[in-house]
Amino acid sequence: MITIGQLARYVGVSIKTVRVYHDKGLLPEPDRDPSGYRRYGANDAIDLIKIRTLAEAGVPLARIRDLRSAEDTEFQQALCEINDGLTARIRALQATQHRLHELAAGRLAPLPAEVGAHLEHLSGWGFSSRWVDLQRDLWILVFATCPDRALALFHDQAAILANPALRQLFLDYDGAYDLESDDPRIDGLAQRIVTATRERYGSGEVPTLDADSEVPTLIQGTVNASSPAWRRLDTLIRARLDA
Repeated sequence: MITIGQLARYVGVSIKTVRVYHDKGLLPEPDRDPSGYRRYGANDAIDLIKIRTLAEAGVPLARIRDLRSAEDTEFQQALCEINDGLTARIRALQATQHRLHELAAGRLAPLPAEVGAHLEHLSGWGFSSRWVDLQRDLWILVFATCPDRALALFHDQAAILANPALRQLFLDYDGAYDLESDDPRIDGLAQRIVTATRERYGSGEVPTLDADSEVPTLIQGTVNASSPAWRRLDTLIRARLDA
């Protein structure tokens, strides 16, 4: 028979933890010796190891208490569920670790190879470095927050830019960055973009993220904040598309 201090040391927990397990009904109180001290045996140590293992796996103490009285079949099923949960957590942690490595290397998030190739084409087509950097940051945000929709949206934009006439609209949008917000050229550009949008999508919905996503607003807000001309351009386009 051993003392509570020896039990705690052998199993790798604190004496306070053993007492908590007693209070929560997870570990039965042992008999006391004539001097009034708790004395523990091998079965107590085995039970404590089981409790510690489940607790370290993230199982709530109340659930551990229930499992202590479960039939073997129920106990084994619970262990399988706990193991599946641990596997999912491990994968999530590995993904987080990978993102940390990317961040340490100066990359906020990995983008698909085709997106990287597309961004390289932008410079060759005459887009400013400011526009290319902005597009890279925005696609990183979209792929990080909405991976299920990101690729479809990217393919739609890539198809637009593959069309020389439509690509010119984006080039003109890029070039409007330094215009005064009341420059009459902004009004004409807005109308050209609205006309092209209606010709491409008709009366259907313009491809976007999920309806309840705040990411499109965040993205457009980032674009608008960088240029008063872009902000007015966005206002005109939205108003005419909604008319």
